[in-house]
Amino acid sequence: MNLSYWEYQSFFKDIDVLVVGSGIVGLNAAITIQEKHPSKKVIIAERGTLPTGASTKNAGFSCFGSVSELIDDLKGQSEDLVWSVLEKRWLGLQRLKQRIGTESMDYFQHGNFEVFGEQDQALYQACQAHIAPFNRQIEAITGVKNTFATAHEKIKDFGLAHSQQLIWNQSEGQINTGKMMQQLLKLAREKGIEIYNGLSIVAIEETAHCVQVKTTQGWSFQSQQVIVATNGFAQQLLPNLAIKPARNQVLITEPIKGLKLKGCFHYLRGYVYFRDIDNRVLLGGARHLDKAGETTDQFGFSEKIQDYLIDILKHIIVPYQKVEISRWWSGILGVGTAKNPIIERVSDRLVVAARMGGMGIAIGSLVGEEGAALLD
Repeated sequence: MNLSYWEYQSFFKDIDVLVVGSGIVGLNAAITIQEKHPSKKVIIAERGTLPTGASTKNAGFSCFGSVSELIDDLKGQSEDLVWSVLEKRWLGLQRLKQRIGTESMDYFQHGNFEVFGEQDQALYQACQAHIAPFNRQIEAITGVKNTFATAHEKIKDFGLAHSQQLIWNQSEGQINTGKMMQQLLKLAREKGIEIYNGLSIVAIEETAHCVQVKTTQGWSFQSQQVIVATNGFAQQLLPNLAIKPARNQVLITEPIKGLKLKGCFHYLRGYVYFRDIDNRVLLGGARHLDKAGETTDQFGFSEKIQDYLIDILKHIIVPYQKVEISRWWSGILGVGTAKNPIIERVSDRLVVAARMGGMGIAIGSLVGEEGAALLD
């Protein structure tokens, strides 16, 4: 099926920049370009009805790294890289708040807590020893003193069972992911950016004068420049990228009377995470139980992981209470051997901005802006 004359003339003629993906990175990239170059025709192609991948499916953590995650990062990467990535996450969070405001996305800075159980004492001791040096490093980046601190006394306040220690990060918070994305979509449209949902790009080919784009509908059209911002799906268009998809499964409960939980929580080096929202518990992750099986770009569920998350819900987060699950969903992250994002010019007219490493809310705004800057 080809585009009609009217469709091509009205919608797909004379495109200056095509952004592939309407998640947090793609929207920030498109908005940045339109703000710098108001006369340019910028469009976004999104294969889903909503942003597909992780931007509308994450847990709403505005986080930049727990103590145990940072320790793990330092085992496989240089100190300079680890702290430069943390700085990007921090700056990205500030840019997100500046761009759409905190009230519009229900931002609450209750802090993030890392939970240590009876079997995690060796890990806790390692983390506790790193609090002071990590605080010095982070203060140099954020200006905030004593970012990490112990908060064991709050275990009883939150109603957590089988938990021995908590490490609090005062600088992190939580958001309403749906409201965040609504505001970014609204801002993009106000700037005059057209967003075409259900438009799946399957091939891009650069020529001497433009980038030729093909879609699943059989259409083809041209753009002067293209940004690929599809995170965990980026390898589908650019097979040589060092990105792997990673599926995370998430549940949310029905409202729980007298819920004590308040804030965001990391468990097992961040592989498991949970928070309160609307008197409910949101809980997800656990892909460490089957990393090979969860290295997939297919949405879906694993009974093993679902059972594991339900067990944590009922025995650690809200013990001694009857809890009903409202819904499950899954999202696709973009990960790699390194935690830093890929922001690079693939060719003269093609840029990629992807691999958020599970920190898309934190780093996505900055990644989008830096990807857009490569087109100047």
